[in-house]
Amino acid sequence: MFGIVDYGMGNLRSVQKALEFIGETAIVSGDPELLDGCEKLILPGVGSFGAGMREMRRTGLDTYVKERAVNTKILGICLGMQFLLEVSYEDGRNEGLGLIPGEVVRFEEGKIPQIGWNSVTRLRTPLFAGIAEGTQFYFVHSYRAKTEEWFAAAMTEYYVEYPSAICYGNVYGVQFHPEKSGEAGLKLLKNFAKIQDN
Repeated sequence: MFGIVDYGMGNLRSVQKALEFIGETAIVSGDPELLDGCEKLILPGVGSFGAGMREMRRTGLDTYVKERAVNTKILGICLGMQFLLEVSYEDGRNEGLGLIPGEVVRFEEGKIPQIGWNSVTRLRTPLFAGIAEGTQFYFVHSYRAKTEEWFAAAMTEYYVEYPSAICYGNVYGVQFHPEKSGEAGLKLLKNFAKIQDN
């Protein structure tokens, strides 16, 4: 069973519906006791980094997610992916969960936000098994990940090339929305469901 972490922000129901569509059971909850019964966690998100992390800290979900990451596979989506990094410069300087080294910075060129379909390349990790180079996914964001190549699981170009997926240990993140990305997005969620815990 999947646990979709509810910290008061995000597209929770659409992620749940996508998981149910591929035959997975998923609950939406901010209660650690309920989330403890879930084999995998998804950290979704839409909104601002600062407000989201403040709410995570207020509820203690920041500590909970970090503790679960030791032996549980976690997938961050969009803002949820950005939370996985060490720091963001949205709404000033805000500390993230620090599960993956790197920072979140604003696009400096082009039309902001990036909204719409874009190609994902240089794919690695089991998340992208059976997904072709250049497959398009749906993006909506004004800030992007900045991290070392070692932690990049996929790249996308929007005026600059940036990591559109990241991974380290049990933790995975995608900047795009798999739940809004048609067959490719469903395939990625299926792949995540198949990844075995340590």
